[in-house]
Amino acid sequence: MKAFKVREALNAVGGRFYGEEAALDKEISFVTSDSRNAGPGSLFVAFKGARADGHAFIAPCLREGAVCCISERPPVSEEETPCIVVESSLRAMGDLASWYRSFFEIPVVGVTGSVGKTTTKEMIAAVLSRRFNTHKTLKNYNNELGVPQTILQLDPRHEAAVIEMGISNFGEMSRLTQMVRPDIAVISNIGYAHLEFLSDRQGVLKAKSEIFESMSQDKLAVLNGDDDLLKDLQPGMRRLVYGCHGDFDFVAKEIRNLGEDGISCVIRHHDREFSVLIPGFGTHMVYAALAATAVGYALGMTDKEIASGIETYQTVGSRAKVIQGQSVTVISDCYNANPTSVHAAIESLRMLDGRRVCILGDMLELGSEEEALHAQVGKQAAEAGIES
Repeated sequence: MKAFKVREALNAVGGRFYGEEAALDKEISFVTSDSRNAGPGSLFVAFKGARADGHAFIAPCLREGAVCCISERPPVSEEETPCIVVESSLRAMGDLASWYRSFFEIPVVGVTGSVGKTTTKEMIAAVLSRRFNTHKTLKNYNNELGVPQTILQLDPRHEAAVIEMGISNFGEMSRLTQMVRPDIAVISNIGYAHLEFLSDRQGVLKAKSEIFESMSQDKLAVLNGDDDLLKDLQPGMRRLVYGCHGDFDFVAKEIRNLGEDGISCVIRHHDREFSVLIPGFGTHMVYAALAATAVGYALGMTDKEIASGIETYQTVGSRAKVIQGQSVTVISDCYNANPTSVHAAIESLRMLDGRRVCILGDMLELGSEEEALHAQVGKQAAEAGIES
């Protein structure tokens, strides 16, 4: 992280300072909301969580060397100073990240969508890393706490950034995009996710499209043309559209599902094309590779660099992770699911030989369509010849 002073943090978040004047000139070298990570040079941000209240750890963090803290309540003793008191620690983190983002004139890619955000983010980062020192969102830290933490980990060595942006309600993407201010916005798809708050796919589209609010006309949108709601979306800026089933800017053809060995395909962009092996399970991985190709192309990368980057992709956590046993192959795809992601998983499983079994968990936040959408998944699995 690029170091800055407590005084600058105070100006960025607009809070009230408690402590000695000299503390305002101390330098902050990293920001954390985890008291276990607080130490010399840190700014500790206290949150009141469901299980623990970070305010109880302010004094211990300062004793461990934190130069200041951000709190939602005034200090109860001098042991809890220096301290910046704000109305909302979450909002303060966002304000601090938004201010800090202005120091970096590097290409920033914002990635969102109902399904495949983390996979797409990882694929884009793998491609960009072939040419640029690339910063990316760790794991799936993509919400109003994770995004500012990702931004605040940028440092002067970085030449590009790929930031995952996840939401569950209206207005959240607006707040995220004000922090990220992406130069390139990627939307992987519009699916049946968070319907409890967003009602239907049109609501999902509206909420995701808030990503364009802080982007000017000279920026770029990268969209999945095989998604019926994204194909004709006009975000008010240049578009690059990708897919497998249309005449798009980037098209995948000759797709071969190699099971646990990955997927091979040819990616075409107008009059140029190249072959690639995608080291991931499931044909839906092709869309992540296409999105990464579009971003790489937009940033001037060669076909060779892009193909090499795709081939270095690695799965994150339990997303389509292949575990080879003595007599069975387990595909661990155990992150938060919705009907769109389960559909893709079933279709990928259907391509494999032998006995195929789905072990399915609940899909949450589906509102009034919950029972019908769960029944639809069961029907799809049965029609695909899969036991569940």
